[in-house]
Amino acid sequence: MEIHTETSKKLFQEAQQYLVGGVASSLHKAEHEEYPIYASHGKGSRIWDVDGNEYIDYMGSFGPSLLGFSHTELNKAVCEQIERGTHFALPTESVNQLSKRLVEIIPCAEVVGYQSSGTEANLVNFRLARAFTGKSKIIKFEGHYHGWADELSISVKPLSLKSMGPRNKPWKCLESAGQLESSSDEIIVLPWNDIEILEKTIKRHKHEIAAVITEPVMYNAEPIKPLPGYLEAMRQLTKDNDILLIFDEVITGFRVALGGAQELYGVTPDLVTFAKAFAGGYPIAGVAGSREILQSGVHPAGTFNANPLCVAAAIATLDIIGRPGTYENMQRITDRIKDGVNFLASRYRVNLWCDSQVSIWQLSFGIDGPMREYRDNFKVDKKTYLDFYKRCLDRGVRLHSGRGRFYISTAHTDKDVDKTLQVFEDVFKEMFNNHA
Repeated sequence: MEIHTETSKKLFQEAQQYLVGGVASSLHKAEHEEYPIYASHGKGSRIWDVDGNEYIDYMGSFGPSLLGFSHTELNKAVCEQIERGTHFALPTESVNQLSKRLVEIIPCAEVVGYQSSGTEANLVNFRLARAFTGKSKIIKFEGHYHGWADELSISVKPLSLKSMGPRNKPWKCLESAGQLESSSDEIIVLPWNDIEILEKTIKRHKHEIAAVITEPVMYNAEPIKPLPGYLEAMRQLTKDNDILLIFDEVITGFRVALGGAQELYGVTPDLVTFAKAFAGGYPIAGVAGSREILQSGVHPAGTFNANPLCVAAAIATLDIIGRPGTYENMQRITDRIKDGVNFLASRYRVNLWCDSQVSIWQLSFGIDGPMREYRDNFKVDKKTYLDFYKRCLDRGVRLHSGRGRFYISTAHTDKDVDKTLQVFEDVFKEMFNNHA
């Protein structure tokens, strides 16, 4: 079975004449793809491409589309703001309303600040940590993504175990041409989910370390949850040594709970970064923490910070996801996917790991249990996954083109799950030549 995507191919050929790489973001086309699928429109849990093919979408625009596509109430709020104006370079009452709501929702928030992307917000948090503590070094973990800026993009996606160096003292891996080697000078890289290595490092460098930054759940690569007690121990270690703890909740924020992973796990950081799902697909990001830390003399400017259009989208999104039963229903949907995939894996004798966490789910071939750290990522059978991805796409189910992390939205239904599991079964039969 093969879908026809000739128009997408033609559009990509045209784009390459005027647009660097042919795409506006390097994430829009996987390295293995000859050309990307071009979208025409979306509604609910579905996307249609320019050739008229329909897909159940599990990409969620890389996370932001928590309400699905073209949500009626979100559209209404945004259109009403368009009529009033989209940008004034002045405060609006709506910013007050949004800020008050965020302080009520986010456990660590006494005050908030705004940016336009997760990268910018994490740069602000780095600066805040240094201003508040008077120290310069930041601990970050292998495989965790905090943005594309030079100092943030260290050891995000090492290409091999060999390139990562010894586990107890990892090498710092740069991610891009043109990235300054000196950008890693104040960064300490450690393996995740290992409290002993973290404790030893803090003991050795505590007078230099301003902050530890972590994804509370490692969702940038193949998903990895924190080991029991790990986040709690990290919180205590940083507190005892006058080091700030930063949660990068660009992915987990508003997706695993209304108050993010800090609500879900009951661990409160000093600072948090949030973006993506925050406004249901509109570009807004922010930081939150104590008044004392955020008033450390850091004054980040930004032409589009908290612009009225995105603020209206954020308020509408929080209103919708704050309704009773929203997160319980998303967990029910991803549990159905998880249980269905695991049943099929057993039935067709496929070695894989499938798990779920509220609005996010995972499918990784070649392993039969949860991973502990980024280095375990090299155990995953990426070749089998790529084959699986292509076959599912041809049948109208759109997954991530490079890794087994997927999102649902409030718009996904049981019918979507039924069709998805049927497609998965058809693909398993075709790939593994097994019979129930």
